[in-house]
Amino acid sequence: MAFGRNLSKDEERTTTSSTQAAAIRDQVLLRIDPMVAVRMSKPELMLFVNSLVGEIANERRLLLNKAEQDAIARNIVDEMVGLGPIEPLLHDATVSDILVNGPDMIYVERRGKLEQTALKFRHNDHVMHVAQRIASSVGRSIDESNPMLDARLPDGSRVNVVIPPLALKGPCLSIRKFSRTVLDFNAFVNAGSLSPELAAALEIAARCRLNIIVAGGTGSGKTTLLNALSRMIDHTERIVTIEDAAELKLQQDHVISLETRPPNIEGRGQVDQRALVKNALRMRPDRIILGEVRGAETFDMLQAMNTGHDGSMSTVHANSARDALARIENMVLMGTGNMPAKSIRNQIASAVDLIVHTERMRDGVRRVTEVVEVVGFFEETFTLNTLFKFEFAGENVDGSLRGQFKATPIRPNFLPRLEYFGLGSAFLRALGIPVEERGEKL
Repeated sequence: MAFGRNLSKDEERTTTSSTQAAAIRDQVLLRIDPMVAVRMSKPELMLFVNSLVGEIANERRLLLNKAEQDAIARNIVDEMVGLGPIEPLLHDATVSDILVNGPDMIYVERRGKLEQTALKFRHNDHVMHVAQRIASSVGRSIDESNPMLDARLPDGSRVNVVIPPLALKGPCLSIRKFSRTVLDFNAFVNAGSLSPELAAALEIAARCRLNIIVAGGTGSGKTTLLNALSRMIDHTERIVTIEDAAELKLQQDHVISLETRPPNIEGRGQVDQRALVKNALRMRPDRIILGEVRGAETFDMLQAMNTGHDGSMSTVHANSARDALARIENMVLMGTGNMPAKSIRNQIASAVDLIVHTERMRDGVRRVTEVVEVVGFFEETFTLNTLFKFEFAGENVDGSLRGQFKATPIRPNFLPRLEYFGLGSAFLRALGIPVEERGEKL
């Protein structure tokens, strides 16, 4: 895979003479009182550092134009209060992931594809310094005795850090950026992630309080789709969201957002998702939205779905809709230990109405590849109805994939629920089933 590309404006600043920049940086840091710097806002610090850079350049008779002077000042400020050379990437709206594999190997994901940047740290210690700054900002530490860290940046972005001795070639940082844009189903249709009919079907499913699981691999767009589904929830409902790292951006007013807490340096004070799900049941929620099920809390989530909290939603890592059910079953076993497999499957079959599977395909586009109804459980096997499936048809000259979202003209078992909300005929039309017009509206 080729990673070459033109430098962005933020990356062009690295072309300034590294020797000159390093000499000026060292002098600036010597002349700044840290106690004064920490009391300044970032714009104030930027003005102060910029004036120092100009002063030092004049003293040393270095010829710097305004762009070069500004670039060196930004580098120094990012070093002091930001994340060093990767700070500009946090403000680049086209970047969704930042991956630091070493001081001179910084990759980003843009439009679903990885590419290497020209940005560099000075050395491994520089990367380690940034990692320790992230850790200290959340009251944690990272060292040889604690060589892994999960944290959240002030803007909501998720960070994972692994350092030696676990990371053999030096500290590694993986940052999943926090999206500030909430996409609706029209945006998904325009991007080719959904067909208009599939978008209409998912809107109806969310409005009619079906219990929905969004499944898919890492970076397949599960949380983004969950955000879009949540837009369909009525503003009169009380919603409780539970996440490891807050990413959901619900548009309703009556939303209670809960977030897990990791253990402190002494290993105490942890609050996991299971504890939050149990507490959420005491908060009189109309719906519970769990950012991702990954352990024992799955059992409590199913209990909630089965005890009047219809319309609950969550995501799970899985390779297909059927695989999602197997993963949920295994996670319930983690939480119950000795519960019979048949009882677990009955719980799942009665709780989950719909599984939506997403995939990041090789052209970088994230698509909904399968929408499956969980009908029931018979002879140790889940009975499923595939309502929509993406059928691959070929590749265009520009590398994008062709295909169609094919609907199965079958009446789902949850149709009475849709009719109760007055949207049964609209859902059947989305599936391509002819029905009489009854004046229903989305």
